[in-house]
Amino acid sequence: MRKLLFFLFLFSSQIVFSQDNYEIQVYGAETQAKGTSIFELHSNYTFNGEKNMIDGVIPSNHALHETIEITQGITDNFEIGFYLFTNYTSEYGYKVIGSHIRPRIAAPEKWKLPVGLSMSAEIGYQDQSYSPDTWSVELRPIIDKQWKKLYVSVNPTLGISLKGINQYAAPSFEPNIKAAYTFFKNANLGFEYYGSMGPINQFDKLPQQNHALFLAYDMLNNDNWELNIGPGFGLTNATDKFVFKVLAGRKIVWHKKSAR
Repeated sequence: MRKLLFFLFLFSSQIVFSQDNYEIQVYGAETQAKGTSIFELHSNYTFNGEKNMIDGVIPSNHALHETIEITQGITDNFEIGFYLFTNYTSEYGYKVIGSHIRPRIAAPEKWKLPVGLSMSAEIGYQDQSYSPDTWSVELRPIIDKQWKKLYVSVNPTLGISLKGINQYAAPSFEPNIKAAYTFFKNANLGFEYYGSMGPINQFDKLPQQNHALFLAYDMLNNDNWELNIGPGFGLTNATDKFVFKVLAGRKIVWHKKSAR
C-alpha cells in the first residue's frame, strides 16, 4: 500500500486535459512491451449530437472523428504514444485538427501490487474551431484488475486547459470506467462509462455535465490485432446522444528478444 501511495503522489503535481470524442477508450494499466509498437485507428461517428455552434466550436452532429495513435514500448514499464486527430463533417470538410504526445509509466511487476497501476500525461494542441481549449494536458491514473473472467479498469482522469476559454478554471474531473466479462473464448462484452463533471472545486450542474455509456466488444487472445467496437449513448442534455466507435490496432514486434 505504501508503494501504491508513493506512486500516485509522484505524479500528483502534474497538469491535465479532457479526452473529447477523438480517442474514446478506457485504458488498461499494462504498458506496451519493450521493443514493440502498436498502430491504432480510433474511428467514431456521431449519429445524433450537438447541432449548434457553441463557444466558436463546430457542432459534432454527423461528424466523423478519426485518430491515428502510435505507441512504442521503451522499457519494460514505460511507453510513449503519439496521436494525430482528424475530423470530417460534410459542411466543413476534412481537417487535421491537432496532435498529442503521451508518455506513460507503469508500476514495476516487482512491487507485486494487487492491481495494475500506471500513469499517463498527455499534452497537445487542437484547432480552436474544434475545441474550446487549444493547448491542454491530461493526467490519467489507470487502475485495473483481471479476475478469472471479469475485467475492471478505472481511469479517474483530471484535466486542465493551458490556453483557451477554460485556462483559468480549476482542473476538471473526467472519470472513465470499464467493466467487461469474458462470455466467449476469444472475446468479452461489457460497458464503458465516460464522464466530464466540470471543475473539481465546483462541479457543473448535472444537465451541463457529460455522461455517456457504451456497450463494448473486445477481441481477446490475439497477439497481432486489437479490436474494440460499440455504440454509445449520452445520458445528459450536454452529451452527444448516439455515437458509434471502432478501435482497430496492429501490433508489431521489432525486437523479439526484448518483447515480453
